[in-house]
Amino acid sequence: MNAINVGRPTRPEPAHSGEIGAGPPSLTGARGLLQDEALIFELGGWSKTGVDLPEPTDDADLDASDLGDLVRTDPIGLPGLSEPETVRHYVRLSQKNHAIDLALYPLGSCTMKHNPRLNEKLARLPGFADLHPLQPLSTARGAVELMDNLAHWLITLTGMTAVALSPKAGAHGELCGLLAIRAAHEARGDARRRVLTPTSAHGTNPATAAQAGYDVEEIGQTADGRVDLADLAAKLGPDVAAVMVTNPNTCGLFENEVMEIARLTHEAGGYFYCDGANFNAIVGRVRPGDLGVDAMHINLHKTFSTPHGGGGPGAGPVVLSAALAPYAPLPWIVHGENGPELLEEATGEAAAALGRMCVFHGQMGMFVRAYAYMLSHGADGLRQASGDAVLNANYIKARLADVMSPAFDGFCMHEALFDDSWLEGTGITTLDFAKAMIDEGFHPMTMYFPLVVHGAMLIEPTETEPKQELDRFVHALRRLAEAAKAGDVSRFKSAPFHAPLRRLDETLAARKPRLKWTA
Repeated sequence: MNAINVGRPTRPEPAHSGEIGAGPPSLTGARGLLQDEALIFELGGWSKTGVDLPEPTDDADLDASDLGDLVRTDPIGLPGLSEPETVRHYVRLSQKNHAIDLALYPLGSCTMKHNPRLNEKLARLPGFADLHPLQPLSTARGAVELMDNLAHWLITLTGMTAVALSPKAGAHGELCGLLAIRAAHEARGDARRRVLTPTSAHGTNPATAAQAGYDVEEIGQTADGRVDLADLAAKLGPDVAAVMVTNPNTCGLFENEVMEIARLTHEAGGYFYCDGANFNAIVGRVRPGDLGVDAMHINLHKTFSTPHGGGGPGAGPVVLSAALAPYAPLPWIVHGENGPELLEEATGEAAAALGRMCVFHGQMGMFVRAYAYMLSHGADGLRQASGDAVLNANYIKARLADVMSPAFDGFCMHEALFDDSWLEGTGITTLDFAKAMIDEGFHPMTMYFPLVVHGAMLIEPTETEPKQELDRFVHALRRLAEAAKAGDVSRFKSAPFHAPLRRLDETLAARKPRLKWTA
């Protein structure tokens, strides 16, 4: 080995410290190439329009009287901007947002991975992008065939019997699974009232169970961050319809006793629902059906790459065991004489028990992206992706363990969880630390979740981050941790300094949001 390279870092440290307050503030509010930007309503030009229309004449053909009382009598109330003004406004706004295309996006339990552009290109093919839900099935057979192929992949990867593609998000999938469970119980005349969820469950689990009409009871957690089997066994009974467990759980840990959880649940006559939001950590390596799972939703936008944000898009297909497969919601994909078809009408009491989850699927783009992701990776690629996700999380945990405090000992899965005990005595909170991360160019990790860990900091790097980016992220957090322990309180309490906006009153913003512009 060349001696000059021994111990050399894979990436040089920054040449400058980036000290806060260096240089005078700008005179315009801009920050170098980052332009200051007003609200679109404050840009003026109320009387302007981007098009030239002829003035109305007395010509009867141009008269608007046929609109009756729909003729506008007041100004439209929208700013009038030219095309370059409009484009510049939204480009400038985009520069103020963090994005996965800028840097690591470490939100725990969200899987903010890179989204291959190939998937986007395929989702925009006219045969998929231009579909209409009311067009004849004979004109959409290619789309149905893709859905059938996607269903085959999901069933194969999970080791289950059937899949419902129609749920539009994770929580919608949870509702689908619980309604199928309720239908199965009712079909055998065994109506049940309770659903058990761990303390570390995703918040949607108990909320969905309550929406489905169940009483929710919490299962305790052991000191190592997993389901307390003794507490589970004590709370199981003839009125328990299901147990809902996230695996890997929201502490970033695999439930080692998952098969025992399934056994106890089944012996009590209940069904085992698995929250599959963290499937990205185990896809290609573990089949939930082999673990005794009866129902599990899969966030296609997390595990199989679709951009997050803007309230969507989302898709939460639900895979079902043989016991629950007859209760999948309509429509079903069946193989007819002309290939895959959608079965729109129920036959038999079991099929009619649940009916439909929604009028139309409406997620064709999601299906295309997910299927393209699967085909481009292949089975071996999916397996490697989950392995790399776990490797990256453990790398971050190992690199930060001496300056921050891991919530649990041992290896983690796809995300590394830290508590705030390392901040004790500094006067700095998890929120303060997260705000200071913004000044270093990183979106904060998930904060204060899961609730079972005090001051939680949940970091999920995903599999698409290279080691160089992980090192850059670790370097920033290590320097911040050292500053916190050195007593540099003002750096944290007043952060962020370099963001488009300074620290906001988040409680007031949540309770009294200002959603309407007024002059």
